[in-house]
Amino acid sequence: MSQEVEVTAIDEQPRKEKTNLLGLSASRLGDFLESLGEKRFRGTQILKWIHQLGVVDINEMTNISKGLRATLADVAEVVLPEVVSCQDSVDGTRKWLIRVDGGSCIEMVYIPERERGTLCVSSQIGCALDCSFCATGKQGFNRDLTTAEIIGQLWIAAKSFNQFDPQVDRRVTNVVMMGMGEPLMNFDNVVDAMNLMLDDNAYGLSKRRVTLSTAGVVPQLDKLGDVTDVSLAISLHAPNDELRNKLVPINRKYSLQEFIDSARRYLDKMPDNRRKVTVEYTLMDRVNDRDEHAQELSVLLRDLPCKINLIPFNPFPGTEYKRVTNVALNRFRDILHNDGYTVTVRTTRGDDIAAACGQLAGEVNDRTKRQERYKKRLDEEQVVKIVG
Repeated sequence: MSQEVEVTAIDEQPRKEKTNLLGLSASRLGDFLESLGEKRFRGTQILKWIHQLGVVDINEMTNISKGLRATLADVAEVVLPEVVSCQDSVDGTRKWLIRVDGGSCIEMVYIPERERGTLCVSSQIGCALDCSFCATGKQGFNRDLTTAEIIGQLWIAAKSFNQFDPQVDRRVTNVVMMGMGEPLMNFDNVVDAMNLMLDDNAYGLSKRRVTLSTAGVVPQLDKLGDVTDVSLAISLHAPNDELRNKLVPINRKYSLQEFIDSARRYLDKMPDNRRKVTVEYTLMDRVNDRDEHAQELSVLLRDLPCKINLIPFNPFPGTEYKRVTNVALNRFRDILHNDGYTVTVRTTRGDDIAAACGQLAGEVNDRTKRQERYKKRLDEEQVVKIVG
């Protein structure tokens, strides 16, 4: 005769989820401390420990009482993304591969130039926009980065250059939100991260030294000027809608004129009426580099206070596009310059480590299957070449 035995499982206590202090802006950190029954001003002390002194161990924050340190250790932590690798280019450019929660990896690039050191920061794992000339888009899309994962990139760079030592000169002088992803599609987290970049109790960067680059998410751009006045760059890459629809698919939703009008509205909200938008234009051989394209662009931008940054296309595996010739580049620049525009040409940096503009790829656990389709197409083209 069998006998049923009742087995009672031992309840396991779930791991208490802690708040990552790394990603809290001054305002959110104040709210968090108040929820613990503490004074908001303690947030300033914590900000300085993390973002100015590089301290991530709460127990080492010695001007905070032992009682508060004990409380914080129970409910909070400072967790950074993981650095997988770091590569240095022959020209001084440095690229990090950084693993974030979930296993995907993003890339971040530091570009030194005379007295300036610019950090190119990512805002998403992959990118949902799929611009045809960008390596990031071919990786597909996984998710938005958290505020901690965005500001953590700046922390990692500062630590890499020993910048938390008050005796060491600042190496990262500028930050551009131009890495992997479309910043305005991760609006709240990007704004919070930029607020930390600007905060005098954190990184203390000037609003002119923090730049957000967008491909044209017009509704979010219209919101941006209500919450920040960082520098703005707009990624055009074409002077008319027909061509831009092919290069930058979001143009099918928000046209060039809508995009430019939104950029002008952003400037109108700035306290300084001398501000200008940076227009980014990637030049590709026989695609968007003809004289007529330059003339069209000149007319398109005539009512927008701007300066133009021409970017020679940087090839990546499998792309159909080619780098602009020097002759075409110079003619394009001269046409715009003769029409009265301030025009610069971006020097290609870090291409020996695939760190140049448009080459960032990372390792994306792609939810869109775009990466799979792209690789399949490349494989099929390779087979055709071999058979042919």
